[in-house]
Amino acid sequence: MSKAGLSSRIREIKGKREYAEELDVLQQYEREMDRESALKTAIKDAAAALDQKVNAKYPALTEAEIKTLVVDEKWLTAIRQAIQTEIDGISQRLTRRIVELAERYESTLPALEREVEELSGKVSAHLEKMGLIWK
Repeated sequence: MSKAGLSSRIREIKGKREYAEELDVLQQYEREMDRESALKTAIKDAAAALDQKVNAKYPALTEAEIKTLVVDEKWLTAIRQAIQTEIDGISQRLTRRIVELAERYESTLPALEREVEELSGKVSAHLEKMGLIWK
């Protein structure tokens, strides 16, 4: 609900007894909207003040401090993050491959050969019942 719509509705129902509960809720909502607006302004002002302090601090930094900020804080952090992402990706691919191999080799060759013999016998029996001789 917009601020204008809220104010309009409050003016519309103000003084009407049947809308007393709605009026209370709308007035509370209006107070919260005002509070939110004030907080947003305070955040914006604090961010601007912080930017001014940071800009004032830059000329006072030594070469060693600048190197620490750029290399240690920015580049190394980005490199560590990229390496960790790559390690996670490799680990996931390796895990998927291991699961795939485990599923593929779940049955042993002797077990598969027994199953083939058993099924071949059933097929031969069915063919004989149908009058066909299979060799």
